[in-house]
Amino acid sequence: MELPRGTTSIENLGGSDDLLGRALVVIVDDRISTGELTDTTGPLVTELLGEAGLVVDGTIVVPGESVAIRNALNTAVIGGVDVVITVGGTGVSPRAVTADATAGVLDRPIPGIAEAIRASGLAAGAVDAGLSRGLVGVSGSTLVVNLASSRAAVRDGMATLTPLIAHVIAELSGLEEN
Repeated sequence: MELPRGTTSIENLGGSDDLLGRALVVIVDDRISTGELTDTTGPLVTELLGEAGLVVDGTIVVPGESVAIRNALNTAVIGGVDVVITVGGTGVSPRAVTADATAGVLDRPIPGIAEAIRASGLAAGAVDAGLSRGLVGVSGSTLVVNLASSRAAVRDGMATLTPLIAHVIAELSGLEEN
């Protein structure tokens, strides 16, 4: 295949010359996992990650069960993605176990990012973001981020996270010394 002038790889055909890496989206929702509801946040996260310069390998939908969530996160880490974003299951209800499952997968938590996501979400009026128990941290060389499930929380959380992604990926890949 002949590439357009100025394009050095097929990945660059999407318009971004500076792809940061690969991502995976994990939707945690019992009703979406059974087909009762349609996922509307996965496409939003995928779009926002693409705008941030990441190629999204796909979206996995799992029920709000610790084992299913851990398996999805481990799949992302073993698969070598740079970023995995989970959406849902971060609240205070008994079925909200995403943070608990994530804690068992993380090697190093990054509480400052999680707190910034909560604070900015609450300031923007996304109540579920303010009530979120979501975590942010590193597993292997993968950045793991839990977001609350409302579209407002996703938009605000991604706006807070996006400026930090390139720095975290660079540090994890050893490109930055500090």
